[in-house]
Amino acid sequence: MSWPRIIVVVLRGLLQDRAALAAENLALRQQLAVLHLQSKRPRLRTRDRILWVWLSRIWAGWQSCLVIVQPETVVRWHARGFKLFWRWKSRPSKGGRPKIELEIRRLIRRMSRENPGWGVPRIQSELALLGHTVAEATVRKYRVRHRKPPSQTWRTFLNNHLGEIVAIDFFTVPTSTFRILFAFVVLRHDRRMVVHFNVTAHPTAVWTAQQIIEAFPYDDAPRFMIRDRDGTYGSAFQDRIKNMGIEEVVTAPRSSWQNPFIERLIGSIRRECLDRIIILNERHLRRILRSYFEYYHHSRTHLSLDRNSPVPREVEPPERGRVIAIPQVGGLHHRYCRAA
Repeated sequence: MSWPRIIVVVLRGLLQDRAALAAENLALRQQLAVLHLQSKRPRLRTRDRILWVWLSRIWAGWQSCLVIVQPETVVRWHARGFKLFWRWKSRPSKGGRPKIELEIRRLIRRMSRENPGWGVPRIQSELALLGHTVAEATVRKYRVRHRKPPSQTWRTFLNNHLGEIVAIDFFTVPTSTFRILFAFVVLRHDRRMVVHFNVTAHPTAVWTAQQIIEAFPYDDAPRFMIRDRDGTYGSAFQDRIKNMGIEEVVTAPRSSWQNPFIERLIGSIRRECLDRIIILNERHLRRILRSYFEYYHHSRTHLSLDRNSPVPREVEPPERGRVIAIPQVGGLHHRYCRAA
């Protein structure tokens, strides 16, 4: 029976005479009996249990009206409510040592994650130099646990070797007269710098070996050079590379993804420059590539370089003046800076 129905029954009982009230009580009990016959175990809600616990406290004859449940069940409900009440009364207060600030906790985790070889005293010392005084137990509690012995990440390993790796490759460019020119580029991995490029209509092993000599004329040759299996890299080229102390890393057949940096560079050259220009001859292509590489090195931002250019650009705050645009690559791109 719903609560509005119970309220109506109570109000009606106050207004009717005792005979009518007794008859209605009899009818209600008969309905409960029928309900008991239809469902051996009806589902009771929490407020129904609270009602019977409350009736057992204020009405001496509450057991005489029980049909759906046993009296022991109501007593058990009362004991459970008493236990919950005292659990709430005995709840622990917010005492003890105050929590460390969220910023310091994140900083501890960051230091331990970025420096797997650091122990608790080292992290504590770094925090002290940043103006945070914390105990060793606090650092030990919030630092990230590493497997032992700690190992550097692959990104750290590669970053320490990028300066000794270069990549080389050819790409073709059609001219206005339907000739095919071959552009050769040499790319350093550390700052994505194009250290050398040249253009020819007839690439050979001797010509390619000469380009490597021009790219590294002094004792600054890299340790490793990544290239594909193009037939242009013949014996003359391989002998020259070996004499310069460079170790060749040859990619698998049809696996350009093994030389991703220079493939990405060639894709950028095509999308951002050559696909929008009609090349006339070798001289024209050299001039266009020289202009593009000037933009590529000093202006174009790279996600892998923390959104900066290979030659790092200085951050210019608004106080330096208004923003002006400098056209580059014949107006295909612009560099934005502040005019003093």
